[in-house]
Amino acid sequence: MSQDRVFEQSEHRSVQGVETEIEVKDFDLWYDNGGFQALKHINLDIPKSRCTAFIGPSGCGKTTLLRTFNRMCDFTEGVKTEGTLKFEGQQIFEMDANALRVRVGMVFQHPNPFPMSIRDNILYGPARMGKLSKEEGDEICERTLTEAALWDEVKDNLAKSGLALSGGQAQRLCIARALATEPEVLLMDEPTSALDPISTSIVEQLMVELAQEHTVVVVTHNMQQATRVADKTAFFYRGNLIESGPTVEVFSNPKEQRTQEYLSGRFS
Repeated sequence: MSQDRVFEQSEHRSVQGVETEIEVKDFDLWYDNGGFQALKHINLDIPKSRCTAFIGPSGCGKTTLLRTFNRMCDFTEGVKTEGTLKFEGQQIFEMDANALRVRVGMVFQHPNPFPMSIRDNILYGPARMGKLSKEEGDEICERTLTEAALWDEVKDNLAKSGLALSGGQAQRLCIARALATEPEVLLMDEPTSALDPISTSIVEQLMVELAQEHTVVVVTHNMQQATRVADKTAFFYRGNLIESGPTVEVFSNPKEQRTQEYLSGRFS
């Protein structure tokens, strides 16, 4: 990766003095009823209305941590946790999981539209929260599809199956669906890994724009992507948080040797 190309950027917003959205303190997580420790003494603040990227080799714990933020880890048997994990000052594991997932949405690696119309995909979450009028449903569809840069492409075909969309369109539909419950946080687990370069560029731009009003946390193996979209970057290795800080600082002047080695391609 060209250092010169990466650090031409100065658009990233400061994360110093920004309110913390999610606080992780001395957090440990084990799988297999304690047989395997996936996260080790993690201490990390996720800044509000900023984009934070998690980077590191496969199996380093970044997706595991991401999935704890909306209690997706609850679906895995034998998970044990210790330490503090707070969302807006509340202990995440003491919150109602369904209520938490309304406020902390998630977009997965592979687009996963539901086998229903585009409109019904968007309104799936809001409809489960209460009865919607047609006018309310129309407003939510237009608002979220516009936020996801998909409205102009589908506005005349909202009855079309979400499964009929292209890969890039389908992922933007999933982003719109996640936004429909008006979450404060949007978690994104390698959201462009299955997309072509043009669709990847569109989704990256969306991440930057969404972080103006939402807290975005993205797991990515693409280090250049982290430099393009993230205000803060956290580097994980073998279940440990090795280093975190403003993206430009982490990439231009990493403090830890393992970070330097990873960014220079000595291991992946």
